[in-house]
Amino acid sequence: MDEHVSAPATADPVTVFTALAEILYQSDEPAQAYAALCLAATMLVPGCDHASMMLRDGRAHVTVAATDDIAYRVDSFERATGEGPCLDALDDDSAQLEADLRAGSRWPRLAAAVLEHTPVRGMMGFRLLVDQRKVGAVNLFSDTPGAFTADAAASASVLAAFTSVTVTAVTRGDDIASLRAGLTSNREIGKAVGLLMGLERLSEDEAFDLLRRTSQDMNIKVADLARRIVDPHRNGHRD
Repeated sequence: MDEHVSAPATADPVTVFTALAEILYQSDEPAQAYAALCLAATMLVPGCDHASMMLRDGRAHVTVAATDDIAYRVDSFERATGEGPCLDALDDDSAQLEADLRAGSRWPRLAAAVLEHTPVRGMMGFRLLVDQRKVGAVNLFSDTPGAFTADAAASASVLAAFTSVTVTAVTRGDDIASLRAGLTSNREIGKAVGLLMGLERLSEDEAFDLLRRTSQDMNIKVADLARRIVDPHRNGHRD
């Protein structure tokens, strides 16, 4: 049987940010926010089945959140072998991607352990920056060979950027409320884009461009304009 099957469809970004917001609204600690971001990776990134976040602690690399035991296990193999996407992401400026570990790997010892002891067949790693310092990385794992494509990497890079913002806020002592506010803005923008797509029969890019241009013409923030668009449609509808 061919293992190169199509990865299951992922949720749209609005759905992901809505689910993530609900988790953050119930979170009071950074660890909970980190865990929510790992969970969001499996919802947002095509082919992602497991995810983890590693942060530097002196010379060590500590897994501060993971979706499950499989992600924790791969991280432990990475630390034990001294090679892998997280460590390379911290050393290099580019994202680390291997879609099929069975086809040969730049991380041979890690790949051997992962293939033998886990269902993971593909991996990606994205660095996290705080004030231009590399403080950690987000690791994404797929059980489907070849599922991690350029499109998947693009989706993951967006989530990694938001994760960097989260880590920066935590590092600077900001509370989770500031993260919730930013996430709520993203939800409103996403909903407004969806409404414009349906009402005006626009593509997603056209709808967002219309929202952006209108906000400039009216001299108001995109998030505030999005809220004005969404609010009249709330009555009689539940989010």
